Amino acid sequence: MKAIAVGIGVVFLSPVLLAGTAMMVAAASSEAAATTRSFSNCLHDVDTDAVTKQVTKILDGASGKDVKVEGLTLPAEQVPNAQTIVATGISLDVPKRGQIVALATAMQESRLRNLGSGDRDSLGLFQQRPSQGWGTAEQIRDPVYASEQFYKALLKVKGWQQMTVTQAAQVVQKSGFPDAYAQWEPLATALQKAIAATFPGGEKGKPAKDGDKPKDGKTPASGCGPAEDGSSYGRIPEGSVPKGYAIPKDADPRARTAIDWAMHQLGTLYQWGGSCTNSRGPGPMGRCDCSSLMQQAYAKAGINLTRTTYTQVNEGKPVSPDKLQPGDLIFSRGTAAVPEHVGMFMGAGLVIEAPRTGKPVRITPLKDWAILAVRRVL
Repeated sequence: MKAIAVGIGVVFLSPVLLAGTAMMVAAASSEAAATTRSFSNCLHDVDTDAVTKQVTKILDGASGKDVKVEGLTLPAEQVPNAQTIVATGISLDVPKRGQIVALATAMQESRLRNLGSGDRDSLGLFQQRPSQGWGTAEQIRDPVYASEQFYKALLKVKGWQQMTVTQAAQVVQKSGFPDAYAQWEPLATALQKAIAATFPGGEKGKPAKDGDKPKDGKTPASGCGPAEDGSSYGRIPEGSVPKGYAIPKDADPRARTAIDWAMHQLGTLYQWGGSCTNSRGPGPMGRCDCSSLMQQAYAKAGINLTRTTYTQVNEGKPVSPDKLQPGDLIFSRGTAAVPEHVGMFMGAGLVIEAPRTGKPVRITPLKDWAILAVRRVL
């Protein structure tokens, strides 16, 4: 494989064949560059076969004006840049998962365009910064050089193959929007498959070393959609339901009832000592605090809970935080024996809570919780 990869590097990464790609420079404004950093929803259910067919047409010389590629707005410019990233990865013997990480990163940072500007001194496909040691401005604007630098940084990350795509990308990029890479994983996966297939042996990819393989032998779960810690939803406006969330269909029916009722209290203001019996009524004591939200939600499911956080931590049975199921009560603040806050796990890495005075009932990602205890009351 090494010999093949070196050959590919010589043939496909020659200055002559990549000149067109290197010359595709977008004179982007700071506003346009900033737009590339915003978080949007994952591209679910990408038709890999259709992307492969469309990408192949462009690589064979078809005009990007005539060929539409799902998820790409400027395929005539973006596909050659994606090809450079994949070819560089193959030439460096980077496993295909690493190529997917690189493509997802470039999709988020530049939309696969060789940008001439960005946040502060950020440039190129990966919005690398000369001031951060990535190279000179001229070097970073070379797609091959930029790709090589990204891969070299990624390969230095211990255990990167055990991370989700978005986690691996963030370790390299240190972005101010760490959850944003997840949205591009399906498209990056489709692009890698389509482009690698055009190189001799490229579709096989390099197998991971034993030390890089996940301990359970499985590929890390996609960061797109519901990540285990809820990070893939990005910032969740207070009082709102993240787009794409639905109560898990396989949840216990009583948990579904409790979660659904709690969600109907979203946006209502917290009231310490409130009963949560009329959260939208005129009286403040009808509003919810953290434990009354849990109590009343489960009351609708026919399960009686005690009133306070201090006593609810003894309800049901203890559960390990890595065995969470929808409906589990999660405790934080204070100590495991005497916690000061409780929320309900909703599945998909999300928790619903009545946080504190001045804040509304809201949904937060699990990653924001320092879990002291978990109780299953079903």
